[in-house]
Amino acid sequence: MENKTARLTLLIDPEKKKAFEKLCATQDRTPSQVVRQMIREYLQQHGVEYSTKSKISQAK
Repeated sequence: MENKTARLTLLIDPEKKKAFEKLCATQDRTPSQVVRQMIREYLQQHGVEYSTKSKISQAK
C-alpha cells in the first residue's frame, strides 16, 4: 500500500457515476479502491514501473 496519497479529480457523466458507485457497493468495494486497482493494472499492462510498488508485488 502506498504511504502518501494525491488527489485525482475527474469529470464523469452523473449516470455513469451512479451506476459505478452502485456496482462498487454490490462488490463491497469503494469507488476509490476500484479506481486505484484499475490504475495499477493499466500501469502494469503498459510496463510502467513506479517507486511506490510494494516489495511483495515486485518479488513475483
